[in-house]
Amino acid sequence: MTSPAPPGPSRPTSRDVARAAGVSQATVSLVLGDKWRGRVAETTVGRVRDAARSLGYRPNLAARNLRLGHTRTALLVVPALTNEFFARVYTGAAAVAAEHGFGVVLYPSPDGTGPARDPFASARAALDGVIASSMAADALGALHGADVPLVMLDSDPAAPGPAARVNLDIADGMRQVTRHLLALGHRRFIHLASAVDSWTFAVRARALHDTLSGVPGTDVRSVPAALDVRAGREAAERALALPGPRPTAIVCDDDILAAGACKAARRLGLRVPDDLSVTGFDDLALATAVEPELTTVQLPAEQVGERGMNALLAVLDGRPAKAGSLPVHLVVRGSSAPPPGHDAT
Repeated sequence: MTSPAPPGPSRPTSRDVARAAGVSQATVSLVLGDKWRGRVAETTVGRVRDAARSLGYRPNLAARNLRLGHTRTALLVVPALTNEFFARVYTGAAAVAAEHGFGVVLYPSPDGTGPARDPFASARAALDGVIASSMAADALGALHGADVPLVMLDSDPAAPGPAARVNLDIADGMRQVTRHLLALGHRRFIHLASAVDSWTFAVRARALHDTLSGVPGTDVRSVPAALDVRAGREAAERALALPGPRPTAIVCDDDILAAGACKAARRLGLRVPDDLSVTGFDDLALATAVEPELTTVQLPAEQVGERGMNALLAVLDGRPAKAGSLPVHLVVRGSSAPPPGHDAT
């Protein structure tokens, strides 16, 4: 008869961690639950974490969540996974969440670039909080009146509702683009504008027009387009074919639209940047995949996700979220140059 296998080593418990660190179980719970600030000395925190690490201790999150009534889960609502920017936002949010024992569930729009549909009817009870892009704001109606903290990304600071916001300095980014083109000598512009009705794109349009309004002799034509390369190409072709002096620069709300504008220029026999400068926004991988490479505005997408998750953690902990917009900066590449016939000196 075969004798039963000896039992494996028992899983270390919080009591083992407390004994190894020379502290109480309550202190271990505060430290590993990230609730120690103002209650436990930092030296003690280090001792507890070292003990947990050396013992290979992992908290039983499922049991703790049942006791506390929390799942330690955040929902990230974005308009599309096909957009690299939001994939990078998720990467940043998930990294911070993992450090605090949270998971992030990603909810993209089933329709691509449109607003996400309502995901909350079945998921609300399983969430500790929501982080959402303003481009997916139509999905958030079900949250009104619900006791679920909401952190909005890239959204109107004057709008009521969210517990916290994380914004980029989008207006400054568009001002940087516009001033760069003005300094090169451009005065006739096309604004290839995103057709998505969102605060972030309204800000870009307003910053462009406000910056140009202070410069005599400037002209700008705004042309809306869906956020894809084909739509950008078709809109740019139409705008460039309009009667009157041809614009010398196309300012695009997104790198995807800028790629479409570059294709339109080639189809019309125009050279970028010799005949026509093109600028983008976001600094996606696409910006360096096209030739010439795009002059564009670099947005710190991962930092948006990191700050969004940190803001949600602060709200859940009763602390104020970090204030202030994240800075953005212009990256000048080969798609922008002085207009034809302009003396660069």
